[in-house]
Amino acid sequence: MMENGTQHPAAEEVARRASPRFGRRRLMTSAATLAGLYAFQRTVGTTFAQSDTGSPGCPLPGLEVNVPDDPTKEQGLRFTEVGIRSPFVNDLQRRWSDGGPNTAGSSWTPHQDLDGIITPADLHFQRNHAGTALIDPSKHRLVIHGMVDRPKVYTVEDIQRFPRESHIYFVECSGNSGSGYGGAAEDATAQSIHGLTSTSEWVGVTVRTLLEDVGAQSDASWALFEGSDAAVMDRSVPVEKLMDDALIAYMQNGEPIRPEQGYPMRLVLPGWEGNAQIKWLRRIELGSAPFQTKEETRHYTDSMPDGTSRQFTFVMEAKSIITWPSGGQRIPGPGFWEIKGIAWSGRGRIRAVEVSTDNGSTWNEARLDSVFPIAHTRFRYPWQWDGEETTIMSRAIDETGYVQPTREDLVNVRGTNYVYHFNGIQPWVVANDGSVTNGLTA
Repeated sequence: MMENGTQHPAAEEVARRASPRFGRRRLMTSAATLAGLYAFQRTVGTTFAQSDTGSPGCPLPGLEVNVPDDPTKEQGLRFTEVGIRSPFVNDLQRRWSDGGPNTAGSSWTPHQDLDGIITPADLHFQRNHAGTALIDPSKHRLVIHGMVDRPKVYTVEDIQRFPRESHIYFVECSGNSGSGYGGAAEDATAQSIHGLTSTSEWVGVTVRTLLEDVGAQSDASWALFEGSDAAVMDRSVPVEKLMDDALIAYMQNGEPIRPEQGYPMRLVLPGWEGNAQIKWLRRIELGSAPFQTKEETRHYTDSMPDGTSRQFTFVMEAKSIITWPSGGQRIPGPGFWEIKGIAWSGRGRIRAVEVSTDNGSTWNEARLDSVFPIAHTRFRYPWQWDGEETTIMSRAIDETGYVQPTREDLVNVRGTNYVYHFNGIQPWVVANDGSVTNGLTA
């Protein structure tokens, strides 16, 4: 209880969310934990409070936390059922959303604030056409029918009984970096331009296993995948890809897939555009031709300069971005700094990343960390900055020998009416005061 006899807001939230799965003992334990946290907040020190948009640094919603001047003189926080981030990263590691109050839009991963290759599940980008579907797994079903010998209906438990596989893959929206065709704003950041890609460890059953279980017919060459969201998102996928490395995933980074990523199950098509990787998957229909849905006729096609359109350009080509120093950041001063970034390719492993610190006049190879096929690869490059204005950039080379192109190369082929699959080199302009701005402006 608070001093005025009312219940603390965080305790009220726990009580509000109580359900049959929360036993009385568990609820009492949660309340005791909150009471301990509230007592702790009354100690001396710096206060951190939840922001209006929600702060990852607070232990629980609505709770204020005091940081003592000397942590060796105060007991620490009691155990909580869900881990917390430090209050000192309150203003970091947040997705930025362009959807506002709408249910259609995107949330962008803050690459400039991250390191390593695995994106935390709560920072994985999202692209929704009708909001995040909330689904009771006990009621969810996956139907597989069409050109199969044994049409079947699977429960979530049925899917999870099949032998599972674990893979580290990136997912990227085909619209990621799309502002590059026309030029993004000078104050754009790595997040606001390139934040629609993330890498996770996905666990699930291969689509091949399920197609063998239902007896996919030999002349079935395409399959329609359909989601359970209000948009009823659907896309056609070649069976050849499904029999190769496609996965129906239900775990992400060691936990059940988050609702915005498709809980309780989603399709993962390694290296292919994100829109085809249907979330909240409920139906698979096999056929002998593409199903020509709205999403692959009106949308997710590529308008060429001659007036024609290209369909089914699934693969995400090699790309890289420098995440530090990058747009919106500032280098504290001249001297030694480590340039870092990520590179990826839908066609396999990254073979090399080259970095230029003189606006593309010379290129030098960066060091690569943790190279996995079809996953973000971290690169690092030692740089002695002399304090003079310059432009830095990177280019990726994948195991097929493909070299990341310049924006000019892409525009010469695709024009500026193109929307998807921009993978041009990203330049960042470093001013003599250390401030960094986007060099890919119109």
